[in-house]
Amino acid sequence: MVNKVNINFIKSSHYIFDLKLCSIRMIDNSNFPWIILIPKRKGVTDITDLKKNDRNQLMEEIVYCSNIMKKVFKTSRLNVEKIGNIVPQLHIHIIARKKTDTTWPLPVWVTKTKNYKKRELDLNINNIKEAFLKKKR
Repeated sequence: MVNKVNINFIKSSHYIFDLKLCSIRMIDNSNFPWIILIPKRKGVTDITDLKKNDRNQLMEEIVYCSNIMKKVFKTSRLNVEKIGNIVPQLHIHIIARKKTDTTWPLPVWVTKTKNYKKRELDLNINNIKEAFLKKKR
C-alpha cells in the first residue's frame, strides 16, 4: 500500500525518482548533497515494521542510491542514517560529505539549512535523475 508523503518532506525536499520500494527526494539544503529514501508503505515508522522482502529491498535501494550519490557528487564519504525523531514516517538519509564541507567532521544538523538557488537545485536534480536513468538501462 502506498503511503502519502509526509507534509514535512514536501516542504523541505524535491521529488527525484521512484524505485520499487522507495520514493527518492532531494533535501533543499545547498550545504550538502542530500537525498532521502521514503518507503512507499503505510504506517511504517521503523525498519523492523517492514516485511522481510521489503527490508531486503530497502538495503538494495540504499546501496544503489549511495553509489549514485558517490558518483554524481564525486565523494567517497557518505552519511547514511535513519533517525525519525521529528518525522516518524520511515525515511533514510543519504548525505554526500567532503572534508571541505561546512561542518566536517560534525553531523550536518549542527548548521542552519541554506536553500539551493533555483539553477543549482535544478542542475543537481537533473544530474541525479540522469544517473538513475543511466543506471536502470
